[in-house]
Amino acid sequence: MGAKNQSSSRRFFMFYLIVISFSFSGLLLTFKPLFLLNPMISSPSLVEIRYSLPEPVNWKVRNPRWLRLIRNYLPDQKKIRVGLLNIAENERESYEARGTSILENIHVSLDPLPKNLTWKSLFPVWIDEDHTWHTPICPEVPLPKTEGPDADVDVVVVKVPCDGFSEKRGLRDVFRLQVNLAAANLAVESGSRDVDRTVYVVFVGSCGPMHEIFRCDERVRRVGEYWVYRPDLKRLKQKLLMPLGSCQIAPPLPQTGQEAWIRDDKNKTLTSKTTLSSFPAQRVAYVTLLHSSEVYVCGAIALAQSIRQSGSTKDMILLHDDSITKNSLTGLRLAGWKLRRVERIRSPFSKKRSYNEWNYSKLRVWQVTDYDKLVFIDADFIIVKNIDYLFFYPQLSAAGNNKFLFNSGVMVLEPSACLFEDLMLKAFKIESYNGGDQGFLNEYFVWWHRLSKRLNTMKYFGDESRIKDKARNLPENLEGIHYLGLKPWLCYRDYDCNWDLKTRRVFASESVHERWWKVYDKMPKKLKGYCGLNLKMEKNIERWRKMAKLSGFPERHWKIRVRDPRKKNLLIQ
Repeated sequence: MGAKNQSSSRRFFMFYLIVISFSFSGLLLTFKPLFLLNPMISSPSLVEIRYSLPEPVNWKVRNPRWLRLIRNYLPDQKKIRVGLLNIAENERESYEARGTSILENIHVSLDPLPKNLTWKSLFPVWIDEDHTWHTPICPEVPLPKTEGPDADVDVVVVKVPCDGFSEKRGLRDVFRLQVNLAAANLAVESGSRDVDRTVYVVFVGSCGPMHEIFRCDERVRRVGEYWVYRPDLKRLKQKLLMPLGSCQIAPPLPQTGQEAWIRDDKNKTLTSKTTLSSFPAQRVAYVTLLHSSEVYVCGAIALAQSIRQSGSTKDMILLHDDSITKNSLTGLRLAGWKLRRVERIRSPFSKKRSYNEWNYSKLRVWQVTDYDKLVFIDADFIIVKNIDYLFFYPQLSAAGNNKFLFNSGVMVLEPSACLFEDLMLKAFKIESYNGGDQGFLNEYFVWWHRLSKRLNTMKYFGDESRIKDKARNLPENLEGIHYLGLKPWLCYRDYDCNWDLKTRRVFASESVHERWWKVYDKMPKKLKGYCGLNLKMEKNIERWRKMAKLSGFPERHWKIRVRDPRKKNLLIQ
């Protein structure tokens, strides 16, 4: 009986071994390890096989990385359309999404750029603003046609070119601009068919998108070279309505309910056709800055008064550091400024004790985030005509300076905490051509919008041979005057003391000097006291007069009998 049971146990054990062998063989054939496919490869151990087995996946759904990053932002149970931009045919498989959530992948092609289209042609040194010889127009940057339902996408995936990118300077590249504008255009056109539409834009590339077009506030995620944005489509459309460079004066965008400018590609002009009733009201203000000394206190008071004399009732914000005394702050407040204390910022590429050592303090204006739009104006400025229309320009809008650069004395900007943080990070990497804020900002905002020179006309007469008016008068149709050289409040009222110094004579003009004093005359008496002369200032002017006499300057201003009442009532230092 025992032998019979033992024989039965042996047969059961053999049967069990055969079943296990067949099961293990089936498992090996299912996963087809390399040693079974290629006998030249040595067989791995059982442990190695165990860890080389793939995780269970559905190979029909091989989602690219961009979709895995954005999946949580997409609506549930909705099939999406994806627009693939600037992705070569041999790369498409890496970016195409397949699966139940994808309705269609649409490939958007870019036309090649004309060979004569350069950054210089988009941002020329000079344009004929007055249309004396011709009407300035911008060359065409070809953008893909996005009409019809086939171009209606929920997500734009775009590969951005980063050739030539450097942390030490701005990237002025026409192809990069074309790609960014094309991505913006595709997003805006897709959103135009639905008021409440959300369109995501995923940029692939180490340099990311152009921050001049896609705001950092709209970035929802970044992982490595993948940048996910949810742009404000109305704001993005404003950018697309602007000329493609400083090759044209940018027209102002209208107020809510008024007509808007749209591009007429056929005639390469901007025409007024549509309305912007859906644009929300914005919080706006003028802003200026005082730091390091009180020399510009009188200038800031005159600036505020000139804004009010122009008829503007907009808020006025003045940023200041601890160098401004309580007495001066009282005068600035009476002039109309809302005061905010800030810490000054040293210019990393300026020399110690130079005139622009602390000019990077101007970056603080991007921290005034309780306003949507600001117009920054230097304190050595007066406003001649109402310029409230500037609040309907996008960031960054400014008047030209020289070469392809803008002047930072007047700028339209949009405050942003993340942009200020990025400006501070880049401030120590991007070199400024002049050591100050203007050189830095021109490398940071390489794509900007040209305002008329009438807004920011500089008191400068450097080339006598080109000055048509030998009396150095400026046109009457100006909107703002930028007082370079010795400031009017540092001179006698009777004449422009820039005439008395050889190095300053390029800034001298009696008529322009008088324009500043017309603003002063309309100021309340209690504000005029902040523009008085002290003994040190009076001694400087008299010393300059003696130098002019010794130099024998033909204007003979040293002979003028000074009647400036401030001379008789010198301020106590």
